[in-house]
Amino acid sequence: MTLKITTLIENNPGEHKALVHEHGLSFFIETDDTRILFDTGQSGAFIANAGRLNIDLGRLDSVVISHGHYDHSGGFRSLTEITTQFNLFLGQGFFQEKYGFRNNSCEFLGNNFDKAFVSSQGIPCRFVHDPVLEIAPDVYILSGFDRIHKDETINPRFMILKNGWLCPDPFDDEIALVMDSPKGLIVLLGCSHPGMKNMLDAAVRLIDRPVYAVLGGSHLVEASETSLEVSLDYLQKETLSIVGLSHCTGQTAMERLAACNSNYFQNRTGTSLFINNNR
Repeated sequence: MTLKITTLIENNPGEHKALVHEHGLSFFIETDDTRILFDTGQSGAFIANAGRLNIDLGRLDSVVISHGHYDHSGGFRSLTEITTQFNLFLGQGFFQEKYGFRNNSCEFLGNNFDKAFVSSQGIPCRFVHDPVLEIAPDVYILSGFDRIHKDETINPRFMILKNGWLCPDPFDDEIALVMDSPKGLIVLLGCSHPGMKNMLDAAVRLIDRPVYAVLGGSHLVEASETSLEVSLDYLQKETLSIVGLSHCTGQTAMERLAACNSNYFQNRTGTSLFINNNR
């Protein structure tokens, strides 16, 4: 499989100064067989970036949204003005109302569209039930991650509105996109709220292949010092040859990765990763 992954938008600017950056994430994935959009940033700015990068979003096969936070789903409405001819994949509970709770008050952090909007656009929508779902040859969505690493905890400020009550958000809706290549698995993460190590371990266990590359958000921005040390050590695995974490990884964690991990690069707006068939 020949694979190209382009970061359409991310928190940080890259060398292409005409591209817009924002707090959000969006990847465009192109293989021999399929074209996939993973996340849509917080606005429609990723669409203009795609045009500047000579990427035609009008020919998408699938759209996968990692979870129901605005900085990953906010550009979806804008995308539907370009095309609705794709399959949409979401995790269970994606449309639950999400909030951030601080100082006895809440702020809405969720989606700007609902299931009725998707239906009105005639977009086929599938909620991922199974731990692993193949959506194209050697391309998988993973969900329902076992919470094995006890140091990976969810900040209690993240809440969902359920039956009129605010409850801790377990992020059961979060999904990951995984591509299998001769070199190993390439894993795309949205924010890793269920735990980066939990998600990468699930990929290895479910597909029975080592992880070769990981890109996206790790949410190490909120990790304790002990948990950060454990995670930095975890990312030194011999098979993990490409570590492109950013977004919610946090400046401290990214600086530590740059200092201690020779396979790390700070993924930025406009970055492309090429994986070919050579072993």
